[in-house]
Parts: sequence; structure tokens; C-alpha cells
Amino acid sequence: MIVCVCRRISDREIARHARAGLGFDEIQFELGVATQCGQCEGCARDVVAQCSGTCPTANIKLATNPLEGSPWNPPSPSLQLSPAA
Repeated sequence: MIVCVCRRISDREIARHARAGLGFDEIQFELGVATQCGQCEGCARDVVAQCSGTCPTANIKLATNPLEGSPWNPPSPSLQLSPAA
């Protein structure tokens, strides 16, 4: 979605810069967001806050042994391929 109409800057573009580690002031300097009419500043800051490294994110724990536990989507016996002859 377009966040800054004046400069035609999308939320994806702002998010990409935020995920790269830039803060709002740096993104504002790089992209020019919120430098003309200023109506987009709140929304742009929200996008940066949601994507910044200091913002809490989901904590996903990877299995140390990928074979432990039950498989998520086990193949059915009828779909298994037989070895080529």
C-alpha cells in the first residue's frame, strides 16, 4: 500500500529499509518519506516500528534434531515412489 502519496513510497519499501537496520530518520533521508505534507509520518513510523530489530517478534525455536518428533505431513504409502528399474 502507498504510505507516502507525495513521494509514492509504499509500506514494503519502508519495511525493506527498516529490516536492513535503518531507523525512521535514516529512512526519511533516504526515501524522502514524510518530507512534504507530513500526513504519512505516523503510518510510516508505525511500519518502521513493526519491522525494526528492536521491536518484539515471534520467537521460533528450530529443532536441533530435525528427525525428532512426529513428521508434520507424512507421505502416504500409496504416494511413495518405487525405485527405478
